[in-house]
Amino acid sequence: SVSRASPNLTFVPACLPPDPVEVEELQRFVSNSKRLFVMTGAGISTESGIPDYRSEGVGLYARTNRRPVQHAEFVRNASARQRYWARNFVGWPQFSSHQPNKAHLVLRDWEKLGKLHWLVTQNVDALHTKAGSQRMTELHGCTHRVFCLACGDRILRSELQEHFEALNPAWKAEAFGVAPDGDVFLTDEQVRNFQVPACRKCGGILKPDVTFFGDTVSQEKVHFVHQRLAESDSMLVAGSSMQVYSGYRFALAAREKKLPIAVLNIGPTRLDHFASLKLNSRCGELLPLIV
Repeated sequence: SVSRASPNLTFVPACLPPDPVEVEELQRFVSNSKRLFVMTGAGISTESGIPDYRSEGVGLYARTNRRPVQHAEFVRNASARQRYWARNFVGWPQFSSHQPNKAHLVLRDWEKLGKLHWLVTQNVDALHTKAGSQRMTELHGCTHRVFCLACGDRILRSELQEHFEALNPAWKAEAFGVAPDGDVFLTDEQVRNFQVPACRKCGGILKPDVTFFGDTVSQEKVHFVHQRLAESDSMLVAGSSMQVYSGYRFALAAREKKLPIAVLNIGPTRLDHFASLKLNSRCGELLPLIV
C-alpha cells in the first residue's frame, strides 16, 4: 500500500542512506513496543515537497528572511490579515495538492496493524489525514479548515477559495517562492488591492484553524494528548527537531514516565541527550524498511 512515487527532495537536507545497524535498532524498538506513541513534524512532509522552517540549508529560515505570521499581529492588524490571505490564496492550489509520501503511509499501516497506539502531528498540511490515519491528533490544527474568531462558524478552506475568487475576479499575482504553511512570497505592492471576505454569518474575522506562532494549544487538547501518552509504552519522534515547546513537552513527559524514546530526524534535536535511539535518516527512506 506504500506509494511508489519518487520523493521530492528539494527541501530535504542531505543525509547518508540508512545504516543497516540503525534499521535493525529501529526494528527492535518498534517490535518491542505494544502501544507506540508517534509524534511527527515538518521533516516527515518535506519529501512531499513541503518546505520546513529549520532544516539546514533548505529550510525557510536558511533560505530567506521571512518569518511566519504571529497570532497577535493577525488578530489586531487588518493589513497583516490581507497580506497573509493574499499569499495563502496564491499558494493554496499547490499546497492543497500535496500528497502523502511513504512515511505517512507506513504510519497509517502501523495503525491498521495495531502497532501504533496514537499519532500526534505538529503539521498543518493534512497529509496524515489524506494517508488515512485515524487515531490522530493535529496538535497545531489544519490549514484545510477555517473558522470565525467572533462566532466560531467553520468552513472548508477550499470553500473559502471560491469566496476569494468571487471577491477578486481581476486580481492576479506571480509567486516568488513557497513557504511551509501554504503561503507564497508576494510583494506589498501585489497584496495592496486584495479583498478579504468576512464571516458569512456575523461579519467577523476569518482565521485558519491553526495555532499561529505566539498562540497556544488549548488545554483540552494538551490534556487529551497527555492521556494518550499515558496509555503508551514507547515514543517515536519522526521528522521534528522538537524546538517548539508545544510538542517538546510530550517528550519531557515520556522521559518522566521512563518510556523508551526513538528519534528519527535529519540533524540535531532537543531530545538527542536523553533519547534511547537517534537516527539521522529520511523518514520516507527508513520507515518503510520496518516491518
